Formats: sequence, C-alpha cells, structure tokens
Amino acid sequence: MCTVAALWRHPIKSHGREALDTVTLIAGQTMPWDRHWAVTHDRSKFDAQNPAWVTCRNFMIGVSTPGLAGLWATLDTDSKTVTLQHQSLGSLTFQPDNPAGAARFVEWVQPLCPPDKFQPTGIVSVQDRGMTDSKYPTVSIMNLASHAAVAEQLGKPLEYERWRGNIWLDGLDAWEENNWIGKDIRIGDALLRIHEPIERCMHTAANPHTGERDTDTLGALRGGWGHQNFGVNAEVIEGGQVTLQNKGQVL
Repeated sequence: MCTVAALWRHPIKSHGREALDTVTLIAGQTMPWDRHWAVTHDRSKFDAQNPAWVTCRNFMIGVSTPGLAGLWATLDTDSKTVTLQHQSLGSLTFQPDNPAGAARFVEWVQPLCPPDKFQPTGIVSVQDRGMTDSKYPTVSIMNLASHAAVAEQLGKPLEYERWRGNIWLDGLDAWEENNWIGKDIRIGDALLRIHEPIERCMHTAANPHTGERDTDTLGALRGGWGHQNFGVNAEVIEGGQVTLQNKGQVL
C-alpha cells in the first residue's frame, strides 16, 4: 500500500509545471490538461490542418532547449488561460488558443531559445489528446523512494520536478515500480494499467529553477542501475478522482 504524495500537470509540453490537490482521471486519456498544448518550431512537421499526435522532436522540448526547464505554469481551465513564470523573464499570462496570445508567448520565450537551435513558431493542440511522448495517452507514475535513491547516488539533493511526473507515490521501496509492468494499480477511485518504464533524456539534467544543466542524472541512473529509466507510463482503465493522500494498491 502507498499514498499519493503529489500531483502535477504540465499544461504546455516542456513549458512549465503546476501542482494540484486533486484530479479526475478519464479512461483512455492523459491527465486532464496535461501536455494539452505543445510548441512547434521552425522544422516541425505537425500538420495544423490535420492535427494528430506526432513525436516530441516536432516540438520545443528541454533536450534541445534546456532553459525551458526553468518555467512554471498556472492554468485557469475555465478561460483556458495560462500564466508562465521564469526567474529571468518574469511572468506572462495568455490564451494559447488565441493567435495574438500565442504570438506574445513566442516573443516572450525567445530569450530561452539559443539562436543556433530550434526556434518556436506557434502553439498547437489535438482534440482529446495530450501531447505526451508516448504514442498512446498515458499518465506517468513516479516513486519518491526511487528519486531518493538517485539523489543518494549523486551525493546531493535533487529536485523531483526534474522528472516531470503526474502522480508521485510514497511508501514504496526504491524501484518497486519497475516490477509493475503489465499490472493494474488502484489509486483513489481510478484504475490504471502499467505498460512500460520511462526512458529518460537530458531534460532531467536541467535545474527546474534556473533552467541550467547542472546535474548528471542520466549518468547516475546508468552508473547506479545500468539503465536510463525513471518512472512508469500507465493507461487509465477506469476513470475517477485522485486526491493527495489517497491510497494506492497494486492488484
């Protein structure tokens, strides 16, 4: 048995994170409003006339633009208004679906984008589909004990926001989640099926406050456990409410 320690959504893919107290998951979908929008770049192959899920390399992400890791987000779901904050840029409030708002965002975020890398061009979304890295809609589940093990391997404190997880669980053994592949887990009122581990990229090396790459997270994973995995991807089988301190049980 474990408990829900934290809930996070990321309204715009790779552009900020927001803590939640409760969320209602929907069968077959990502966490509501998680990666609802994504930012295209000057070489993106996303087809705005026929919007559909495409791989993450078609969007502005932290692998190529580590400064994005320093963004934090707040979403007003009623007005579909996002407020982004960054310690160097200040804050911006806008509506991603409004062309004028998207243009303001592109101008505002430009200082975080090195001139020799991808450049942001706009904001897109796909109906009823969060733009997660997986080809199918997923919710990511993280284990606080596994995070503590990585921090110990590094020999220093580590911000858990680096992993960009949706549901964080406490009360487990380190890496216990890697034994859940193919199993179901009941968290609060929702039932999720664990499908695969999440292979990590260089985004995790960037500090979630400064956006600077300051920690060899991938080296720690490889050196300590011989892989680059952290957390697991799950599919929502039965929707329902999940709230902080809810119990979780693998079935």
